[in-house]
Amino acid sequence: MYSQPTLYTTGQNGAFGHYLYAYWLIWLIVVVLAIAALWRIFSKAGEAGWQAIIPIWNTIVLLKVVGRPWWWILLLLIPIVDIVILIIVYYDLAKSFGHGVGFTIGLIFLNIIFFLILGFGGSKYLGPRGMAPAPAYVPPAGPPTAPPSAPPA
Repeated sequence: MYSQPTLYTTGQNGAFGHYLYAYWLIWLIVVVLAIAALWRIFSKAGEAGWQAIIPIWNTIVLLKVVGRPWWWILLLLIPIVDIVILIIVYYDLAKSFGHGVGFTIGLIFLNIIFFLILGFGGSKYLGPRGMAPAPAYVPPAGPPTAPPSAPPA
C-alpha cells in the first residue's frame, strides 16, 4: 500500500530532510566564514592565523590580542558573567582595531559580519585595547666627551 509522505519524513520524498540539509549547509558556511575572519584578525594582530581553528586555544589567543589575561577564559564558563565578559572582550577588540562603541554593538548583535569587517576590511591593529606597545627603553646619552688632545710635538 502506498503511504502519504508527511512533514516529518526524512526519506527522499520528505520535506523535512531537505530543510535539515539546508540547515547544515548554512551552518557549515557560517563556521567557515567565522574561522576565516578570526584567522585574518589573528594575522593582523601578529599572531599565527592557524590558531583560529583550535577550540579553546583560539579564545585564549583572542584574549591575548585584546590585552586580557588568559584566566578570563574561566570567567566565560560562569553563566551571566560570561555575557558581561564577552561584551568587555568585544569592546576591547573593537578598540584594538581603532573602533568604538558602535562597532562593539555590531560585534555583539551581528557577530559574523563584523568579524569579517575586522578581518577583511581596512582596519589596522593598534595594539591591545587600542594602545600601541610601549617603545623599548633607550637610556639617554651621556655628556659629550671632548676629543683627546693631540700630544705635544
